[in-house]
Amino acid sequence: MPAADSAGASPQRTPASAWAMLLALTTAFALSQAFRTVAAILASPLRADFGLSAQQLGAFAGAFHFSFGLMQFFMGIGIDLHGVRRTVLVAFPMAIAGAVLSALAPSFAWLLVGQVLIGIGCSPAFLVCTVFIARHFPPGRFAAVSGSIMAIGGMGMLVTGTPLAWLVEASSWRAGFWVLGGLAAVAWCVVAVVVKDAPHPASSAPRETAGQAIGRFGALFALRHTIGIVALAAVTYASFLTLRGLWIGPLLIERHGFSLLQSGNVVLIVSALSLVGPPLFGRFDPGDATRRRWLVGYTFGLAALFLLLAFTHSATFDVGASLVIGLLSGYMVLQYADVRAAYPASMTGRAMAVLTMAFFMGVALMQWFTGVVASVATAHGIDPYSAVLATIAALLAAGTLAFAWLPAPPQKQQAAPA
Repeated sequence: MPAADSAGASPQRTPASAWAMLLALTTAFALSQAFRTVAAILASPLRADFGLSAQQLGAFAGAFHFSFGLMQFFMGIGIDLHGVRRTVLVAFPMAIAGAVLSALAPSFAWLLVGQVLIGIGCSPAFLVCTVFIARHFPPGRFAAVSGSIMAIGGMGMLVTGTPLAWLVEASSWRAGFWVLGGLAAVAWCVVAVVVKDAPHPASSAPRETAGQAIGRFGALFALRHTIGIVALAAVTYASFLTLRGLWIGPLLIERHGFSLLQSGNVVLIVSALSLVGPPLFGRFDPGDATRRRWLVGYTFGLAALFLLLAFTHSATFDVGASLVIGLLSGYMVLQYADVRAAYPASMTGRAMAVLTMAFFMGVALMQWFTGVVASVATAHGIDPYSAVLATIAALLAAGTLAFAWLPAPPQKQQAAPA
């Protein structure tokens, strides 16, 4: 596959330099994690400031993920044609601009525009990490290295727990966007200084055009097993991020009377536990033969937890179950390993882009849809949080059944080296 990064590890690139560049790319991913989870803490202040409904809160949280997910298609092409460094450096300033616009937003409409810009700017942040790992680390280490990077980058979520809650209480929600915008500018500088794209491999073949790149994206969907992979991806990460990134704060504040700072403390612990899971599950990846069964089992278990959360109105249980969900969410790293095994090396970048697009379009749709569900439930005198959590459980079950019943990758395809 013609690309600005060679398909294999560069002989001039030592393991130490590869790790240094991967960690530099992870700084942008960490800011992406922070931006995508601000709604859990900012929901109540924004509701008070702009008089937002539950449906509008869902739209606010989903705007980032919609633009983020939609841009995966273009970022995958950009990475393949221009390399990870150039793609990040061109896109990430949009996140900085979006943070500034959000901090200055005079109305909800401008706040939504800011979220869309942030989503576009952050859209290559994790994709470049997974493609870099696939191209510059041994295949057998993919799940473990990806899990470690998810844990390190996930530290951005810690910022949007207690620290953001404290900042909002001490100042305002606008200050949160100013701080995150400043940190994003620092991350851009780190990538610019540390990351270097490998030279384009010498070849007599003409370089791939954008039209050819789009056509090769279409080839992914010609493979029957892609639909099942996308169906599962659309609900797994969405379930965790819809809880962590939107509803956990309002649920604890309105259902159980927690203060903003108390809910921030819970969010912080949930976030910390979500950092432990990816490297843990990545280290114990069972391999191609049984990985898909693990994905089915863990996703059904996650659906059961959300269903219990919906109908068990206990502060202790709600906090405890949220903590378990945070830890359990780490199994989702196995979806990246599953995709890496399901496609040939020539499709790696695009396959990762499609998976990431499914993850975040799923988040956008689930956050928007649960906002609609909450508004309808409230209008009919039903506990909105029970309705939201039961809806998440149902969506998880549906995605899991689609993944289990639709065609799986051919065995020889799964075993193909990348």
